[in-house]
Amino acid sequence: MMKKIILASQSPRRKQLLEWAEVPFEIIVKETDERFPPGLSPDEIAIYIARNKALAVQQQVDAGETVLAADTIVVLGDNIIGKPVHREDAVSILLALSGSLHRVITGVVIRKGEKEIAFADTTEVSFHDLTVQQIEFYVDKYKPYDKAGAYAIQEWIGVVGIKSINGDFYNVMGLPVSRVVQELRKLG
Repeated sequence: MMKKIILASQSPRRKQLLEWAEVPFEIIVKETDERFPPGLSPDEIAIYIARNKALAVQQQVDAGETVLAADTIVVLGDNIIGKPVHREDAVSILLALSGSLHRVITGVVIRKGEKEIAFADTTEVSFHDLTVQQIEFYVDKYKPYDKAGAYAIQEWIGVVGIKSINGDFYNVMGLPVSRVVQELRKLG
């Protein structure tokens, strides 16, 4: 049986994935700045933000606690796509993703005392061509404003709009949970 960890995330999807994996956890979150220094690769950006989340929470818990933090970004070409600010932004993001291939990168940082495991997991996602009507329906019904790339793979748009994925499906949901479980075992 695995020891309880601290999840440094309010994401309902990360919570659900850890529950499915039967990893015992409690949630502790501290607001952190999600800006990053220039010149980092997308993998480095995701890890940098996740590390800041982990360090902020680690300062609030006992030294022996294991803290798990993650940050997911969407990359289309050379552009990093964050969370949409409003409806028009969400529609615009999904129009850009329509008919194209993008990468979903989740940076994961697991800290226990001074020990740290950090990695980034990448999944390639290809969308069918989506109509403006499909995109507006999705945005109006599902309101994907808390999601990088303005969509959730497990919602309607993922079910009808995704042509293929190459990599870990759960990474696109926000946590490469299988790899996380393997890394937690290594950390002990």
